[in-house]
Amino acid sequence: MLLNCGQSMPLLRHTDVPSRVKENFILTGYRFPNYSVKDCLLSAFRPTNETGNFWTHFLPVFIFAYYFVEVFGWEGAPHADSPFFYPLWNYFIGVFCLLMASSMAHLLNSMSLVVREVCFFVDYGTISSYTVGSSLAYYYYIHPRAGIVETGGNNGSQTDLKEEPAGSLSYAIPDFCVFFESFYIPSACLVAIICVLSCCNTRQRWRRHRYLIRTFVFLLPFLVSSTPIFYRLLTRSPYSTTSSSFAASTSTAGFFYRHCFWLLVSAVFNISKIPERMAPGRFDIWGHSHQWFHCCTFLSILDELHLIKAEVKAILLSPTLLLPPATLAPLPGPTITSTYGVMLLLQTTIISIIVWFSWHANCIFGPERDKLAKEHPREHLKCH
Repeated sequence: MLLNCGQSMPLLRHTDVPSRVKENFILTGYRFPNYSVKDCLLSAFRPTNETGNFWTHFLPVFIFAYYFVEVFGWEGAPHADSPFFYPLWNYFIGVFCLLMASSMAHLLNSMSLVVREVCFFVDYGTISSYTVGSSLAYYYYIHPRAGIVETGGNNGSQTDLKEEPAGSLSYAIPDFCVFFESFYIPSACLVAIICVLSCCNTRQRWRRHRYLIRTFVFLLPFLVSSTPIFYRLLTRSPYSTTSSSFAASTSTAGFFYRHCFWLLVSAVFNISKIPERMAPGRFDIWGHSHQWFHCCTFLSILDELHLIKAEVKAILLSPTLLLPPATLAPLPGPTITSTYGVMLLLQTTIISIIVWFSWHANCIFGPERDKLAKEHPREHLKCH
């Protein structure tokens, strides 16, 4: 049974599309996997079961950019192309690619069965890249010694490192700092690669529990990348309680808890498939779980951005840090190699993985794609 007719491509029921295209508890609003690029783009303005998935990650690109550029107008902030902002720009690139790849994957996946697989391989790759972008921002702005990095700002003030009273607990534990300096970024990259491999595999095996696997696989990079925040929450603030930096950083915990809350809610939607599980067919176009999943993941990203901005502001306010200078040297500032270089190397690795899985997907679905093209030529799709 076809739902829509006219000049645009008709929409189909779940019984009229290949099993690979079907989603659990979604009965209508399907596009047959033989759309042209133009058809796919125009479908963003039609009520298909992917329309909401597209807009819930496309519109947030502009919301995120609006809040992101605010930091460059702060008093004392260096120029936008200053090395101090290299980690922040890498974070922006990660988020931008994630949101654009996700929205485009949902919009363009009806071109063919093979293109559908490639779209979501790219989607998983950008999610992993985003986690490393977050890790770079955490490393340089929330690292135990991040506050004594050279900002390159114009305020000309110097960081005042004071010895702590005897017997007091030092904020930065030297042994733990070894992890941050030597293993934190490499661990984030390794975990990101593991995530891409695992998620891409769920499209070719482990199909029955694919949503559960993908959700829990991305729990690992969250735990690794968030270690600087866990450290911050489990120790006292590195800023003097009388400083403006301390006041600026007090919101970090609240933003992080909200970030975690939205991630948890998004995981519940992704695994449970509520509300469409409760009423199959009623939420096919608007309101199904994947749309809520998108909304919650973006809200988590937005809170993460506010968290990072709070720490950037604290650093720019030239804090008085309670770090013993005899024990800890200043944190080296970000460089092109340590930020963009890391992301470039990671992206090259991820692209290689995507190419391999795409080739494998073409071997699996290429014959079925060609068969469908012969059985369902676009010009012969009629209303019935």
